[in-house]
Amino acid sequence: MFIDLVPNRESPPAVLLREVYRDERGRPQKRTFANLSKLPWEVIEALKTLLKGGTLLRGEPRELSIGRSLPHGHVAAVLGMIRKIRSTS
Repeated sequence: MFIDLVPNRESPPAVLLREVYRDERGRPQKRTFANLSKLPWEVIEALKTLLKGGTLLRGEPRELSIGRSLPHGHVAAVLGMIRKIRSTS
């Protein structure tokens, strides 16, 4: 997916959320999902960044701090097994 700017003669360009795919003959085609023209430009730029795999953190990563972290998934399973083994020995 990508954001495409399509010129409109005397009007501002149309801002479209699109996808490229190949038809049954192997020719590239564009499919439009949404017209984003009425969104503020800052939102469109943020969407472009996200679609390219970026993040929207404002400020330095040093400014973030982790207040609390709970184990989950495999980590929780391993910790549970360690605690179970420790309590039986």
